Amino acid sequence: MAILEANGHRKNTMTEANTISHTDQLLTVESLAEQIAACGLQAGHTVLVHSSMSKLGWIAGGAQAVIQALLRVLGETGTLMMPTHTTQNTDPANWSRPPVPDTWVPVIRAQTPAFDPATTPTRGMGVIPELFRTWPGTIRSSHPIGSFAARGPNATTLLRNHQLLDMFGDSSPLGMLYELDGYVLLLGVDHGNNTSLHLAENRAIWAGKFFIPEATAMMVNGVREWVSFKMLALESDDFNSVGDAYEAQAGIQRGTAGEATVRLMRQRPLVDFAVEWMEANRK
Repeated sequence: MAILEANGHRKNTMTEANTISHTDQLLTVESLAEQIAACGLQAGHTVLVHSSMSKLGWIAGGAQAVIQALLRVLGETGTLMMPTHTTQNTDPANWSRPPVPDTWVPVIRAQTPAFDPATTPTRGMGVIPELFRTWPGTIRSSHPIGSFAARGPNATTLLRNHQLLDMFGDSSPLGMLYELDGYVLLLGVDHGNNTSLHLAENRAIWAGKFFIPEATAMMVNGVREWVSFKMLALESDDFNSVGDAYEAQAGIQRGTAGEATVRLMRQRPLVDFAVEWMEANRK
């Protein structure tokens, strides 16, 4: 265990050293807030943020400073939402990156703790959403795989009706953001991370659209159960093509925050465009 911890510390140190060496200007809460505001985010906006700490550069205060900067820009009238997905709480029989031995599958199905909005950690979301889900005043939706967390006046509206069978559809937080005519902020990531395009997937119709079996550990009437259900087979390989085409059509101007590229756009026209694009281009 000591060797594993030492190696992990060395790897993190090397990663941080690389970030420092590629940072032209040290970021702070104040400077990051100014740069994000210059990209168009305003007080009162309701916004879904996808982010990458490593792309921003070195920040005094790390993920804490990023969240503080976003909240400073949005003010008390703005609402901040982030994805807090938990793909570790899916059927291990479907896992491929990495797979697990077949003999483990029934044990994982039987023993994985039920999703708990307060304690279940995110997976693959990055350090910013993982911190944000525990931020004072933040609430989290109840979906055991595709949850979102939000803070602000519209948080309850965004998260209150996140049904198991509608992970990224019209009744999900993505659908509620559409109804509120909210925004998407890509902070150092591209459209491959843009979950709003999953809402377009749910709405679009194409010949090869299909559903797959999935399962998850969740609470049902106060009891932990392993629940099987059908979900849309999600496909993000063309998301960058969709997003880039929309940006060109809509004239979206990209900005910068630290070392990161920033893209801010209203979600509703993006989703409407993506539905038409998928119906025309997917087979």
